Amino acid sequence: MSDKIILKERMQDFLEALRKTREILVPVREKEFYRLKPFTGGEKVDLQFQNTRLSPKGLVLAESERMFEYRLGKEQGAQIVHEAPGDYPPRVVVGIRPCDAKAFVLVNRNFDNPEFKDPWWVNRLASLTFVGLGCDEPCSTCFCTSVGCGPFHEEGLDVLLFDLGDVFLARATTEKGERLLKEAGVRQEADDDLKKKAAQLKEKAEKKIRSQVPTDRLKDKKLNDLFNAPFWEDVAFACINCGTCTFLCPTCWCFDIQDEVKKNQGDRIRNWDSCMLPLFTLHASGHNPRTQKAQRVRQRFMHKLKYYVDKYGEGVACVGCGRCVNYCPVNIDIREVAKRMNAL
Repeated sequence: MSDKIILKERMQDFLEALRKTREILVPVREKEFYRLKPFTGGEKVDLQFQNTRLSPKGLVLAESERMFEYRLGKEQGAQIVHEAPGDYPPRVVVGIRPCDAKAFVLVNRNFDNPEFKDPWWVNRLASLTFVGLGCDEPCSTCFCTSVGCGPFHEEGLDVLLFDLGDVFLARATTEKGERLLKEAGVRQEADDDLKKKAAQLKEKAEKKIRSQVPTDRLKDKKLNDLFNAPFWEDVAFACINCGTCTFLCPTCWCFDIQDEVKKNQGDRIRNWDSCMLPLFTLHASGHNPRTQKAQRVRQRFMHKLKYYVDKYGEGVACVGCGRCVNYCPVNIDIREVAKRMNAL
């Protein structure tokens, strides 16, 4: 791990140097929200933001992607399914928040493990380099420090930037990050004074996070006790099943696979889906095991806070970004649900 210096006035040069060999994604403001968009060289990058509204999970798990193609009929080559051609060019994401980078680590356990490897996920994730931007001013809804993350968490990142006024301290956390800084011509070492300021900035930012969400007892809870807990109807009462929480969440990975056919050709496409929607669990037989709203709300929280914990033993499937809290139209708060589950 090495600490280098990038002058803020040279940030555009840093991005231009990287853009010569790969696509660069940066946070761009669109009205009152931010989103990650390709850097074309003309725009001025805005790193003075708290978080993007939509998480960057779509960079790896695309909102809609063509997986297979096939032909129908009796001619030669028909009825054979072929994997759709894929393109995974190298890309660098500059300005991703540490919580969103940690989310890829959590979700990766589902898509890349000894039993199963999703080739689309694996190839896309391998093509990305993450240059994270530490959170000097966490959002009021953030609770990352309660779920194994933090405003300057390094896991999942290749480089972490500390905003120290006129300069960024760029900390390479992986060999990929080391190579990236070297390729961009970033060679000036940070002195002990800057490293001390970076440590102080991290400590100060962590203290600004007020929400303390207990999850320590979830692993030891009996699954059926939580499943049959008396509070699910109360939690779900206000829910309108809009799916906002799941679509914005960086650790929700539900999807549906559909075939689209035109004449004798077809494509098999994977699309984002949500466990909060009534049709998500509809069987081909017509049976639906989760017809009630409370059942779907329970599924969302049980998956993140209990099923994932029991399966992987690596903490909850949440990074505390606070998006679902911030944007839920009826003010359902995962922090309060976690407290109720932990205290049952």
